[in-house]
Amino acid sequence: GAVPLAHATDAAGSLRIPAAYNGLFGLKPTRGRVSMGPALDEGFNGLAVQGGVSRTVRDSAALLDLIRGPEPGDPYFAEQPSRPYAEEVTRPPGSLRIGVLARAWGGRPTAAPVAEALERTVRLLESLGHRTEEAAVGLGADWEEFVLANARLSTANLAASVDDLSAALGRPVDSSFLEPATLAAHRYGQRVSGPQFVTALAIRNRVARGLARYFGTYDLLLTPTLPEPPPPLGAYGAGAEALDGLGWIERLNDHSPFTMAFNVAGTPAMSVPVTADGDTGLPIGMQFAAGYGLEGLLFRLAGQLEQAQPWSDRVPAVWAGDSPVPSSHPLDG
Repeated sequence: GAVPLAHATDAAGSLRIPAAYNGLFGLKPTRGRVSMGPALDEGFNGLAVQGGVSRTVRDSAALLDLIRGPEPGDPYFAEQPSRPYAEEVTRPPGSLRIGVLARAWGGRPTAAPVAEALERTVRLLESLGHRTEEAAVGLGADWEEFVLANARLSTANLAASVDDLSAALGRPVDSSFLEPATLAAHRYGQRVSGPQFVTALAIRNRVARGLARYFGTYDLLLTPTLPEPPPPLGAYGAGAEALDGLGWIERLNDHSPFTMAFNVAGTPAMSVPVTADGDTGLPIGMQFAAGYGLEGLLFRLAGQLEQAQPWSDRVPAVWAGDSPVPSSHPLDG
């Protein structure tokens, strides 16, 4: 409620996770849709993308229209859409075949409120004319090697970034500069060898190829964005000081096991605040993923869901949007 749009990046779910926890709409674009230049050719070896979160599908579509496209020197880019994404929001998606993945890769159980929210979402989709079926979606890699590969890619990139920042600021890489989890990830990343890094890239390729096959069977894949409702403040980082870099990445993947695969595959995915926990009122996001370059399809479905079950007026009791804009505010009409 404080701003209409907020910038967000996503290398493992960092756009979709806050969207799900806060009742917002967030779409992670296709790898190469938004340039990372000129400072970078790609972020975290293609895992990271730029985007934003908003309260409406329209606003997110308009934002992506403004920031999409290549810059000179980009190593690759996604083919530009045939029409603006802002127009896709009001176009009917047609009858879609949607594969439903209720249980996360790695075996993390889905909490009852989230499983119930997923069932309600499936019923809503079917009422809109879509076909849903339970899907068995393989990663193309064992969960343990998937997590290890992501740990090596993520922490090696983080270590280089931290070293650059340390040199620029003249500050030591220690606990006076970094939080415990980041310091542990930095230490782990410094020990990743060249061959280990190349092997991690090969696993990235296996996952991308493996997931791509399912988008030949289904138009979209549906999962909960997260396996549990929003946790209490402070719970996420509790005990981080006792973890090493691999342990921290394992925790990240355990908390958000549905999101990372689509970063590795490079395909677009969105968290839609289509439902909430009936007992607490806390938002529960539903994730939809599409094949490479198909953000337009996601926006069409998101627009339909927003019309069928609006969420913009679903706000907490204490909310920044309750505060009126002073008449002297520069944005006041």
